[in-house]
Amino acid sequence: MSPVPMSHEEFEDLVRDAMDSLPDWTAPILQELAVLVEDAPAPGTTQPGTTLLGLYRGIPATAHGGRVAGSMPDTISLYRLPILSVCTRREDVPARVLKVLGHEVGHAMGISEAELRELGWF
Repeated sequence: MSPVPMSHEEFEDLVRDAMDSLPDWTAPILQELAVLVEDAPAPGTTQPGTTLLGLYRGIPATAHGGRVAGSMPDTISLYRLPILSVCTRREDVPARVLKVLGHEVGHAMGISEAELRELGWF
């Protein structure tokens, strides 16, 4: 399936909107994260036949007491082209971005895949 056409700038606007739409209880963790928009995962990041929409890189909040001063922030990468490729209509993109962002924020908070599925952030 061809990706829904959308510029990098338009997609970044949707990501900002999604960040503003997340529940208030995610605000402390969002302040500790760098959220990046990339066109696609780096080669070798995914297994053949899989589609990676987003990726959290870091140490979940449940595993440490906070970021060490001067250290690089944990990151969430949202992959624009894969997200656009799983959407059938342009109108579907904001909800998908919100779901992927929420899923990756959940990982940053130490929430398991099973718990994310229960929350609907899969």
